[in-house]
Amino acid sequence: MPVPGGEVVKNDLHFVERMQRLVFDHRLDRHSFVIAVGGGAMLDAVGLVAATSHRGLRLIRVPTTVLAQNDSGVGVKNAVNLYEVKNFCGTFAPPFAVLNDADFIAMLPPRERIAGMAEAVKVALIRDADFFLWLERHADDLVLSEPAAMAWMIRRCAELHMRQIAQGGDPFETGSARPLDFGHWAAHKLEALTRHHLRHGEAVAIGIALDARYSVLAGLLAPGEELRIAALLEHLGFRLYHPALTQRQGGDGPLAVLAGLREFREHLGGELTVTLLAGIGRGIEVHAMDEALVAAAIAWLQDRSAAP
Repeated sequence: MPVPGGEVVKNDLHFVERMQRLVFDHRLDRHSFVIAVGGGAMLDAVGLVAATSHRGLRLIRVPTTVLAQNDSGVGVKNAVNLYEVKNFCGTFAPPFAVLNDADFIAMLPPRERIAGMAEAVKVALIRDADFFLWLERHADDLVLSEPAAMAWMIRRCAELHMRQIAQGGDPFETGSARPLDFGHWAAHKLEALTRHHLRHGEAVAIGIALDARYSVLAGLLAPGEELRIAALLEHLGFRLYHPALTQRQGGDGPLAVLAGLREFREHLGGELTVTLLAGIGRGIEVHAMDEALVAAAIAWLQDRSAAP
């Protein structure tokens, strides 16, 4: 059954209902397999169908994008968007198997290949300084989609995500911390503000740069490290500023992106917990964000984007 890729399949429950009807019409049972071949958004939606039909069918994911192969494909979350809130409706259900095939990556347009690399930078920054150094050294190879570099980047990124999920102590997010969502509080809001004209990875790259600069302004990260991070993201092909960052609620109210902090907290409940940086490869959790420093970090990104 073909379904749309991208956020379209997550924004309209019609597609979920059609897939559930297919499961029903074919009399699939809990010994059956659902095979999903596509990008991360499509895998999220099919995963929700598989997890909720008969209270759980076996799901095999075949990710076809960089982002899906190195991150969402190996995750345990399945979700769709509702009430203009990303991933509002969903479940936690590990896949039965994940099959990564590099041939899919070779078929991708450049924008899609680049977008998925943001998650590699993210997980390197919070968990593996050596991986960050590798990304810096091999940035040219990644930009050119050199097969061996792409394959190693995807594999290492997936390994780090799987390690966090399996050994981080909270695979089903019963607490308030989400270290793998470093840079995501702003990214999720930017996706909504731009009506998903920004790809998820593109929004995450902006969120990473924003939170890296914030970490410096808050005295958590050594000055100059945010320059390394921004330089790597830009080298990979990301633009680190979008006008939605300075959009204000009601035209003259607070910065609209700040609503992402409230939504981030509400998604898990409890106190706000945001992962920032104490160093390259070292994440640190904080429970408050200074809005003035967020605004200063945004201004830094805007100025950087305007520099010749």
